[in-house]
Amino acid sequence: MEMVEEEVVIVGAGIAGLATAVALKRLGIRALVLERSEGLRATGASLTLFPNAWLALDALGVSHKLTSLYAPTERGFITNLITGTKQEVSFTATNRIGTAPRSVHRKTLLETLANELPNDTIRFSSKLVAIETETQEGLSVAIIHLSDGTVIKAKILIGCDGVHSLVARWLGLAAAVNSGQSAARGLAVFPQGHGLNKDVHQFLDVGIRAGFVALTDKEVNWFFTCKSPPNGKDVAGSTELIQREVIENYAKDFPPLYLDVVRHSDLSTLTWTPLMFRYPWDIMFGNLSKGNITVVGDAMHPMTPDLAQGGGAALEDAVVLGQHIGKSLIKNGRLVPGEIAEALDGYVKERRWRVTWLVIGSYLSGWVQKGGSKWWMRILREVIYYRLFFAKIVNAVSYDCGKLPSVSLSAELESSRKIG
Repeated sequence: MEMVEEEVVIVGAGIAGLATAVALKRLGIRALVLERSEGLRATGASLTLFPNAWLALDALGVSHKLTSLYAPTERGFITNLITGTKQEVSFTATNRIGTAPRSVHRKTLLETLANELPNDTIRFSSKLVAIETETQEGLSVAIIHLSDGTVIKAKILIGCDGVHSLVARWLGLAAAVNSGQSAARGLAVFPQGHGLNKDVHQFLDVGIRAGFVALTDKEVNWFFTCKSPPNGKDVAGSTELIQREVIENYAKDFPPLYLDVVRHSDLSTLTWTPLMFRYPWDIMFGNLSKGNITVVGDAMHPMTPDLAQGGGAALEDAVVLGQHIGKSLIKNGRLVPGEIAEALDGYVKERRWRVTWLVIGSYLSGWVQKGGSKWWMRILREVIYYRLFFAKIVNAVSYDCGKLPSVSLSAELESSRKIG
């Protein structure tokens, strides 16, 4: 059995885990990132990042490496396939930050974050199986057990291990629940170019929301959400079946342009997954930290994708956690184990209500948009939601999480040498 001691351990090398590691590195704090996969996970071909996410990436020092690759999306078109009505929405008109969202390749985002870290930061093929705590000289230490028998002692443990987080379970958080919806996602490739602009196109039907947006001149990201399981079929394991089900069954009456996008899919990028979320009261009143252990991203606040805030909220988490740890570092000239819990508690207090409302807003947004064709639902969706509340929602997610604190060189050297 291998025994290892680390100052900070992050479980999960997804967006949340890598962003948290980058935030700590900016403070001069080295973290070990444990990833169960053999390499960076690129599940999900792409994602849309709204201004709040770009402000977080700017705080992490990497936004410029991505904005040079991806053009902004300033407007969208929403077509109701039941009524034939089409509405245009602006992503910048009421956005107090004044910038537009951009859709990016998930793999590129992960690689950009990973490239900011030292080569030995990420330990792949490292599956967490159990967590314990013990007290050493009056201070709490997390004991991390891996599937290969390795045991790691950490003075700070940060769970970024996704929807089914083992760290969240250890904290006592209730498991995420199925929203009753599933989502298919994919990346379409047009070798000769697709000729589309950067507008987002969405289509609504009873219980269905789908759409696409161009990432580059040759690639288009598309999605399709519906009730799950789809007709009792299990299509998650077959990319060919996913494509066929969308084209020939669920979206067969969709506009030809949407179907053409799906036909051009790179099959290796196709996924079909249930949409999970955590009940908002579990986030409001649950234990999001305990001593020197906390959670970030989907491990804290899994949500449906209807506001496209899963990735953005995770990036915000990483910056805010870095702010609170950084303040403790500046205050004491080093990280004092006895005050780590206070820093983590401050992070939780700052994030708890914002992410709760994002979970609620995402769920309700999906419910309204896919609510059907009854007259009262049409009024709720097309008059009240899109005309009155959509701009407010866009404005609400346009949130500035702030910058990371500037830590002196002496504090950085001290923190890299030891904690306590």
